[in-house]
Amino acid sequence: MTTNIDTEQLYKDNVLGNYGLPPVTFVRGRGLRLWDDAGKEYLDFCAGIAVASLGHCHPKLVTAIQEQAAELLCVSNLYRNENQAKLAAKLNEKAGGGGKVFFCNSGAEANEALIKLARLHGRKLSGQEGKRFKIVCAENAFHGRTFGGMSATPKAKIQEGFAPLVDGFEFAALNDLASFEAAIDDQTAAVFIETIQGEGGIFPATTEFLQGLRALCDEKGVLLMIDEVQCGAGRTGSFFAFEKAGIYPDVIGMAKGLGGGVPIGAVWIRDEYAELFGPGSHGTTFGGTPLICAAALAVLDTIEEEKLMENVQRNGAYVLQKLQDLQSEFPDYILEIRGSGYMIGIQIADSSFEMVTLLRENALIVPPAGPDVVRFLPPLTATQADFDEALDIFKTAIKARVALRQENATA
Repeated sequence: MTTNIDTEQLYKDNVLGNYGLPPVTFVRGRGLRLWDDAGKEYLDFCAGIAVASLGHCHPKLVTAIQEQAAELLCVSNLYRNENQAKLAAKLNEKAGGGGKVFFCNSGAEANEALIKLARLHGRKLSGQEGKRFKIVCAENAFHGRTFGGMSATPKAKIQEGFAPLVDGFEFAALNDLASFEAAIDDQTAAVFIETIQGEGGIFPATTEFLQGLRALCDEKGVLLMIDEVQCGAGRTGSFFAFEKAGIYPDVIGMAKGLGGGVPIGAVWIRDEYAELFGPGSHGTTFGGTPLICAAALAVLDTIEEEKLMENVQRNGAYVLQKLQDLQSEFPDYILEIRGSGYMIGIQIADSSFEMVTLLRENALIVPPAGPDVVRFLPPLTATQADFDEALDIFKTAIKARVALRQENATA
């Protein structure tokens, strides 16, 4: 498909330049395939950064959106809508029951709600405002770009230019229980972590750490809040990544793949803490509309009907083995492979941004995760054949980069 519109110039003239955009304009998507305005076809292993969980334009999702759009798009949260209630019930069941759900529009908004809940919990524990308000987060975390999210994200590139940030955040080493225990004091209200650090480079929390953290939070009387924005909604082969550790947190933040491509965020709160949010204490205009909830319901139904979590379990193990084989072939280039299911980070002895560019030029779309990690985040519908195709492109790119590095070293 071609177009007479100069999209590049329109971007330069009108769109804020906060993204380092490559010279590519996508116009169509089907399944794992994207097409740009010049007609070039790409294999999409980015999926909107773990958003397009069913791939592009899945028929069930498209139909659900079309049918709901013809009935009712939006109604104020001052009133009920059936789709929101049904979606909340499904998510409550996924989280083990015994909780309540709040809907918003993004992962950042979900995490802001978690931070607000921690403050309310601390006030209840101490009996006064501002005495017990601290939140212990993990080093290398990413929780969004709002002021609360930035303050919970100890990265200079995220925080720079926005001081002063929100007070009350402490940081401890992921998978080091003693580090977290040392950070919790009589001012601490909550612990807040990602089950798998996504933007930080795909670093999973271990089963032993999650189990120990659950016990530690119970002992100290602080909330265990888990950010499943990127790793949730089936991406690791279970609906929530923390399920593999056999634990459940007090609060869960969700977004990304839950909507399959439409903007949604959600927060699950255990019943005993849900009452902290009373009428007027929190809200949103667009969260949980009939349209968005219809889309999310279609995503959840499709994940179950097409057994996509089983697909992730089976093919996630397959691609990990293939990547390990590739690492054996290029041990000086592929340094480490991390992750679970369809959330995989490949650390390379090279610039991830240059590798991402080379892969895109060879028709494979992947996102970086920091300066030296390439991510595989395909839709949950990806098959072994899709992985084989992606790995062939990746191997060709590795050979080219290795040859270039050798040429530069001897020049």
